[in-house]
Amino acid sequence: MRKRPSSRLLVIDPLQRTLLFRFVHKHGALAGQAYWATPGGGLEEGESFEEAACRELLEETGIQRSDVGRHVAERAFRMQLPDGEYVWAEERFFLVNVSSNVLSGAQWTSLEREVMADNHWWSLAELAGTSETIYPEDLSAILNASGLSGSS
Repeated sequence: MRKRPSSRLLVIDPLQRTLLFRFVHKHGALAGQAYWATPGGGLEEGESFEEAACRELLEETGIQRSDVGRHVAERAFRMQLPDGEYVWAEERFFLVNVSSNVLSGAQWTSLEREVMADNHWWSLAELAGTSETIYPEDLSAILNASGLSGSS
């Protein structure tokens, strides 16, 4: 099984809320699936996790950073991609505090435009109380371990 290293972003606004995108798959191997997930994506050839985190942050949110610091969490698991391929996902999470929750999708790929249906800034209380599918499943624990607190 091919390894797929990727960088995920824990984007935190001034109210201590975390940005998640709603993915809705209408076609392909994931058709019918809908869930909320952190921004991020796979590393490109020769790219470090940190470089990928900066690139993905810009591409998916319009927020530009030259440094995202060290990763605050990681996980590995088997995952199915939209094209049906199963990969061994190796994810590292980077905490990014932002001063504004204004986003831009100007650099989204055609696949992102197709499947990224919405975004929302989630408080820890909302995450704890939702029945929605959230990835990673232990997002609240990752956020708490990263020093995020409060129930705004």
